[in-house]
Amino acid sequence: MVETMRQFSSMFNGLARSIRGKNSGNGDGREAAEAMAKDAKKNDLILRSSGSVNVDGSNNLASVFSKRGRKGVNQDCAIVWEEFGCQADMLFCGIFDGHGPWGHFVAKKVRESMPSSLLCNWQETLAQASLDREIDLESDKKHQRFHIWKHSYLRTCAAVDHELEQHRKIDSFYSGTTALTIVRQGDLIYVANIGDSRAVLATISDDGNLVPLQLTVDFKPNLPQEAERIVQRKGRVFCLHDEPGVHRVWLPDEESPGLAMSRAFGDYCIKDYGLISVPEVTQRHITSRDQFVVLATDGVWDVVSNQEAVQIVSLTPDKQKAAKRLVEYAVRAWKKKRKDIAMDDISAICLFFHSSPLS
Repeated sequence: MVETMRQFSSMFNGLARSIRGKNSGNGDGREAAEAMAKDAKKNDLILRSSGSVNVDGSNNLASVFSKRGRKGVNQDCAIVWEEFGCQADMLFCGIFDGHGPWGHFVAKKVRESMPSSLLCNWQETLAQASLDREIDLESDKKHQRFHIWKHSYLRTCAAVDHELEQHRKIDSFYSGTTALTIVRQGDLIYVANIGDSRAVLATISDDGNLVPLQLTVDFKPNLPQEAERIVQRKGRVFCLHDEPGVHRVWLPDEESPGLAMSRAFGDYCIKDYGLISVPEVTQRHITSRDQFVVLATDGVWDVVSNQEAVQIVSLTPDKQKAAKRLVEYAVRAWKKKRKDIAMDDISAICLFFHSSPLS
């Protein structure tokens, strides 16, 4: 890890210096990260639409698919970035589900700013950790790596939410987005979740069956710890009469905005009343038993169980089409199970861990 850190730091600082030569002022690290993103896009290492990413020499194969629902413009979006931060063993992927009048703009803005901000904060946190003599990066690599990524994510999400609030061209007062992202670094994955999208791992159990393991919590307003925070901040949580079971967050004295999640970027109308943009960050060590992870918006999980999702993906012969197969299954499930409700946008990323490069 120390060697990785040194390599990354020297490359990152070199980029920052070259940018500093052209521009004066702060934000050199962020600009260096954005320059990396541009290069990655040029080299087909970033995918921001339906399709697949499979880089020569990488174990990862990512399949992405999104379908517009019946509520207007598609407010879901996704990203996969192979060789994240120019690191051969790193990958970043994320799925974002916008809501409200400006939701599609908010989701795309967070997709654009979050990876670069995370890279920048990761670099700064790594540099700080290397200077802190009390931290021995070699003694407990797994724990220290996790602490560094968690700290980087917390700083990133706070910065992204603040930037969004200041944005002159995007009105996020009554609009927002979820954000579910994963960083894979070697045989570890770091999962950060804000909102009600979900990550489900497919792993082989002791008896040889492929089973789902949910990696994230769906942050709905009726979860005890979420409801407690909202009520403490004078927000309200209740269901409408015509939507039994759908808990929403409301302002103290208004029947608004009625958010069906307890964490999101944006939605500044209710940020003082218990809605937060703080991610839950977890890690998992990937073993040979772990086959793939599915990241999907609630348009999938509202009608598809974890077990069904894992089976559909595992039975898709062409891994590049796995996300499309899952989304198409969810579309059919909506028509059967929820024919009286306008279909939500439906999006998924399937990230395979042990994929050999395609010929």
